[in-house]
Amino acid sequence: MSSAIERTTPPAAAGGGQVELAIGGMTCASCAARIEKKLNKLDGVTATVNYATEKAKVTFSGEVTPADLIATVEKTGYTAHLPEPPRPRPEAHPEPARGEEDGVLLLRQRLLISAVLTVPVVAMAMVPALQVTYWQWLSLTLAAPVVVWGAWPFHKAAWTNLRHGAATMDTLISMGTIAALAWSLYALFLGTAGEPGMTHPFELTIARSDGAGNIYLEAAAGVTTFILAGRYFEARSKRRAGAALRALLELGAKEVSVLRGGAEHRIPTDQLAIDDLFVVRPGEKIATDGVITEGASAVDASMLTGESVPVEVGPGDAVVGATVNAGGRLVVRATRIGADTQLAQTARLVEDAQNGKAEVQRLADRISGIFVPIVIALAVGTLGFWLGAGGGLAAAFTAAVAVLIIACPCALGLATPTALMVGTGRGAQLGILIKGPEVLENTRTVDTVVLDKTGTVTTGRMTLLDVVVAPGEDRARVLRLAGALEDASEHPIAQAIAKGATEQVGDLPAVEGFTNVEGLGVQGVVDGHAVLVGRTRLLEDWSVHLSADLERAKAAAEAEGRTAVAVGWDGAARGVLVVADAIKETSAEAIHQLRALGLTPVLLTGDNATVARSVADAVGIDEVIAEVLPADKVAVVQRLQAEGKVVAMVGDGVNDAAALAQADLGLAMGTGTDVAIEASDLTLVRGDLRAAADAIRLSRRTLGTIRGNLFWAFAYNVAALPLAAAGLLNPMLAGAAMAFSSVFVVANSLRLRSFRTANDPAAPSVRTGGGVDTPGTSPRETVAAR
Repeated sequence: MSSAIERTTPPAAAGGGQVELAIGGMTCASCAARIEKKLNKLDGVTATVNYATEKAKVTFSGEVTPADLIATVEKTGYTAHLPEPPRPRPEAHPEPARGEEDGVLLLRQRLLISAVLTVPVVAMAMVPALQVTYWQWLSLTLAAPVVVWGAWPFHKAAWTNLRHGAATMDTLISMGTIAALAWSLYALFLGTAGEPGMTHPFELTIARSDGAGNIYLEAAAGVTTFILAGRYFEARSKRRAGAALRALLELGAKEVSVLRGGAEHRIPTDQLAIDDLFVVRPGEKIATDGVITEGASAVDASMLTGESVPVEVGPGDAVVGATVNAGGRLVVRATRIGADTQLAQTARLVEDAQNGKAEVQRLADRISGIFVPIVIALAVGTLGFWLGAGGGLAAAFTAAVAVLIIACPCALGLATPTALMVGTGRGAQLGILIKGPEVLENTRTVDTVVLDKTGTVTTGRMTLLDVVVAPGEDRARVLRLAGALEDASEHPIAQAIAKGATEQVGDLPAVEGFTNVEGLGVQGVVDGHAVLVGRTRLLEDWSVHLSADLERAKAAAEAEGRTAVAVGWDGAARGVLVVADAIKETSAEAIHQLRALGLTPVLLTGDNATVARSVADAVGIDEVIAEVLPADKVAVVQRLQAEGKVVAMVGDGVNDAAALAQADLGLAMGTGTDVAIEASDLTLVRGDLRAAADAIRLSRRTLGTIRGNLFWAFAYNVAALPLAAAGLLNPMLAGAAMAFSSVFVVANSLRLRSFRTANDPAAPSVRTGGGVDTPGTSPRETVAAR
């Protein structure tokens, strides 16, 4: 990532500062919580550790140094280092870190190999017909690599946790799989399980056994493979954590034409210096923040500001890097470069919001904090009881190991990934992309939904809404002549008029003597008429004045926040064209559906208050916050959160990215920018705001399914623990319980396939009234005049 947006914090001296540490070795959200707790115990230190991005943002004061922070993390059992300083990168498309990519590929390889080895082990254990002579030794040959090599990440994490007096699901998985393998080895080599012809008959009986004839290889291999699958899906979603910043980089110009010695020189953008003069041609991105010294044009800054209409600029006006020059040639003097640009500041807002956003801990990890110590204590207590009761060493160990084995959550490994796979698969069919299980928790408690206006509630494109003609004029003729003249202009408002004219009156005539009058409009000859289209001032310069009717139409349009474009020819005003960013036809119904889910909608926009209020009234939103910059959007979300609200944010532009990352739940319109999509938690592939309500409903239902899966996964284990402690756990009964719990979890997850959208005729209604706006009748938003 180039220095234009990548930020790293240099080593700070003692006395205070802020650093960002790259953390290694975390395996679950509880690891992040442990590191955070240790760092915050240091005097003058405030730390936030993000498991998803594997970074720690630390503010410190006093005698603490970055070296002390790194040492503290390493004493906790993890690795930490300061990020490398940024280096210019020649390639135009930066990729994820190589180590990050390799880690996911290695995990995928581990999962696939383990799955191939596990399937026959489970099949032989559960189907007596497959238990040929010496089948148990074949099972050992296949299962041992899975338990030792496949489960190595769990063993390593369990050992790290053990050294620091902590227990997580990794501890239970490691102990359970090792116990199952160890006891199987004992039964095969020292007991009777290794004898030719040994079988596990298909009988669900409760009987005491010394365990010498029982093997648990299918449990050890199956649990390992299932949980590897869950970890792989999690790692794959984590790999996308830095994609928002990479997408931001793509927005900037890669090269720029600099004026040096009176000649243009093409250089990489990161070689620009302050006060350099550079040229921006029509359609090009402005290379960096600066001030115009020559030329006039319209600049499309919608991706950074949210303004739906290009801004007219001229000498002395400031422009922002990565915005697009929609009109004439500009010469700009660079005033800010690299990390000081507005684009870089937006990138920092996104990064800070992601790092400061507390990741939801996995339910399994939270439960394990209580469940794991209880199971270990129960296993030790079982061993002690049977030894004290004179039951014999073999029987005592059989009961103790059975406790560990039955507690090892086979179904738990399926609980989250199966529900997530079915839920995300169904969501993808409906145009809803859920990024990972950590996203779902917040959908349950969201009570406020903040909506960006441009591109979310509205279409984000200029549209011809109305044609008002002077008495005695033909509407089609006014539209035809104005559309023909505007078709020769590259201005977005002109293009909207030309497109509307083509759709309504067909092919447009040719234009002669076309002239663009900077900041006022266009003029030319069409069908022998000298036509003027633009601001009223342009017509007045030719002594053409609007009639009283046209003046009223213009005033009414502007009062509603629309753009009014005057049309005249041959010395007379002929009509007024009304242009605006149209409200999406489904937005009003979408707001109604969001309210039905218990959410309070808030409209948030960079446009002026008149525009915002008009749109809000049209779709049924009461609260409006207008004229806000990207940084202000983040502040608005933070203020709502400080008031105790759980905030969902729906947006589509770069200017929304930081707020999407800051919100408890970020939803990006798939028709928007890559930056917004990458910074969000949910992506709505359709440009239909109703998908936001569907996304929240699906997420809540998926979360409910995961919770149900987790409950039953633990319930089966807990119910069998007394039998295991009593030494009555028949291996077939244990296998059947595990199989049944897994089947139950999968079947429960598959119920998500029946989820339907709220506007599906076959779906249960979630609406309480309202309807869809009819095309052409919805109130439309206002836009600034050209």
